[in-house]
Amino acid sequence: MTWILETTCLWTDTGGWSCLYRTGPGRKLLPMNPALLLLLLFVGLPLFELYFLIQVGSEFGAIPTIALSVFTAVLGGMLVRFQGITTLMRVRATLERDEVPAVEMLEGALLLVAGFFLLLPGFLTDFVGFLCLIPPVRRAMVLFFLRRSGTMQSPSPPGGAQPPNPKVIEGEFRREDD
Repeated sequence: MTWILETTCLWTDTGGWSCLYRTGPGRKLLPMNPALLLLLLFVGLPLFELYFLIQVGSEFGAIPTIALSVFTAVLGGMLVRFQGITTLMRVRATLERDEVPAVEMLEGALLLVAGFFLLLPGFLTDFVGFLCLIPPVRRAMVLFFLRRSGTMQSPSPPGGAQPPNPKVIEGEFRREDD
């Protein structure tokens, strides 16, 4: 059995999805059908969650399992609300400094995803939701996404050292007034 280690999906200029996957480090990217990815997401994940809920329910009983699922939803909702307000305050502070709150906005989007996952019944989605609620993990996920998408460059080395291949265009100019 081959495990997919990396999947990348992009919206193409022709108006469709293009998904690629890699089965190992240094391996070539291969085309993947996006319908398969959606099938895994919308069918495979709920089936896995249902299986896991049944296993936990058979071990601890139905009532404690349902109570734990409801408790994680309520606790997650309260934590998302608190952290959402905190993120909103950081967005406002960033805007007052005349800066673009890109990281804070993406953290807010991750909080939205966390809230959605915490409201879904199941322990795997609760785990992912609570993982998105940990501020350093959330910030690392946002920075990883920004670096991977090419939106944000890695910071320059300490001491103001220039990168090894700076892009400098040398030339001369002369101003001619009419």
